[in-house]
Amino acid sequence: MSIALIVLIAANVLISFKAFEDEYFFRKYEFHIGSIRAGQHIRMLSSAFLHVDIAHLAFNMLTLYFFAPVVTSFLGTPSFLMIYLGSLLCGNLLTLQFHKDEYHYRAVGASGAVTGILYSAILLQPGMNLYMFFIPIPIPAYIFGIVYLLYSIYGMKSRTDNIGHTAHFGGAIGGYLITLSKEPQLFTENTLMVILLAIPIVILFIMAKMGKI
Repeated sequence: MSIALIVLIAANVLISFKAFEDEYFFRKYEFHIGSIRAGQHIRMLSSAFLHVDIAHLAFNMLTLYFFAPVVTSFLGTPSFLMIYLGSLLCGNLLTLQFHKDEYHYRAVGASGAVTGILYSAILLQPGMNLYMFFIPIPIPAYIFGIVYLLYSIYGMKSRTDNIGHTAHFGGAIGGYLITLSKEPQLFTENTLMVILLAIPIVILFIMAKMGKI
């Protein structure tokens, strides 16, 4: 693991464990639409280092642990950090845009940033296979990425669970755009994959424009 990855995981663990024991700390730094619109913009960043419980924290950190090295090996540590933080902010900005009138809306977690790293890794190495606990066969990374974002659109529309699908989607957009800005040759070297991974993003904005989500 790179030093940057160790520091990010450590920061998430330490801050999350602090919040597990201190509800005031948790409420002070969580993503909360009403508080952010009142000027508490630090929540746009701080909320991504808080988690609901150990399972939530472990899932995000394990995903980061597995996919961060792909991004770092292709782009280097500075670009990895740019994608992580850029995806974090994109996830929260999209959430703020979609839920701006829901003053009660709350969320926490590094999922936006981690999804950005995941989508970046898929874009950089689309041929890699992913293995899911409940599926005994390998899944091509690009298929997983597309299906994951389509599911996020469904989650944003249905609102039947307590998952921040909007932050996941915004994070993926951040990872996608920043990676392409760093590696513009992907447009010509892997045009089909760039187009395929853009399909869910285009669908989301068409649905939003039509008022379907």
